[in-house]
Amino acid sequence: MVIFAASALTYLLLVWAGGSIEWLEVVIAIVFGGLIAIMAKRWNPDITLRHSWLNPVRLIKFVIYLFGPFLLALVQANLDVAMRVITGKINPGIVRIPTGLASDGALTLLANSITLTPGTLTVDANDESRELYVHWINVTTETPEASDICGTFPEWARRIAE
Repeated sequence: MVIFAASALTYLLLVWAGGSIEWLEVVIAIVFGGLIAIMAKRWNPDITLRHSWLNPVRLIKFVIYLFGPFLLALVQANLDVAMRVITGKINPGIVRIPTGLASDGALTLLANSITLTPGTLTVDANDESRELYVHWINVTTETPEASDICGTFPEWARRIAE
């Protein structure tokens, strides 16, 4: 049901031009939403989707995270990468960081936040040990803590998704 609703609403948002939406567009959204939901269930029959992401408290925390700590880290990372490009002071490498996150949603949120921040790229995730492998533009230590690379992102991922 979640995939159906998300697909149909996404379609309607894409075709909406600011005015009213034609009834035919609603019918198309329902058909496409249903097809996408059926295909998703066939491709992943064992997947169970939780509705916990629809919790308003989690959504508010996520918005606060996006426009607070993540935006600040994004600006700082852009400035840092720009200075490294100008000065040529880079020491790239791939490092392993322990996350301590229990849920897949929190690990995904952290991995995506790291990847969206300039100078870092999540290249792999270990599901068993809950560790991320990150390409870092300026490796300062071979065994960094998560806070060395992504600051408070793991705490925010834990608050939002666990």
